[in-house]
Amino acid sequence: MLHICVKRFQELSNTELYGILQLRSEVFVVEQQCVYQDLDGKDQKALHVIGHNGGNVLAYTRIFGPGDYVETASIGRVVVRASERKYGYGKEIMKASINAVEQHFGEKKIHVSAQLYLERFYHELGFEQIGKGYLEDGIPHIGMLKQ
Repeated sequence: MLHICVKRFQELSNTELYGILQLRSEVFVVEQQCVYQDLDGKDQKALHVIGHNGGNVLAYTRIFGPGDYVETASIGRVVVRASERKYGYGKEIMKASINAVEQHFGEKKIHVSAQLYLERFYHELGFEQIGKGYLEDGIPHIGMLKQ
């Protein structure tokens, strides 16, 4: 079972922060073989949506209010540990993130920068493609917006 909590950067324990960064590195750097600057100075401004079980971070996103990252509220760094993807944790963490954006920022309009192969996943959550595709860190992406 996935337990989800939302925390500000200052509320994260050292263990939680380590688990988040470890998961992001495991998936975005190692699994996807993408060398990029994950520690981008934006974590301090974000709200962190953490899915855990028994102290292990299994799923994660970070969310921003309008103007904190892009013009609208946004969800980013969406990640689920590879061994846990079969349990639907991606949808669980995204639904919790959408709810957190609505509760913390009072916003329904939400932007994601989606890896192209996940277009259907985000579409099922109510996101629609905006604009043309682009490369981000060498990986095809599309902008998507939930109204």
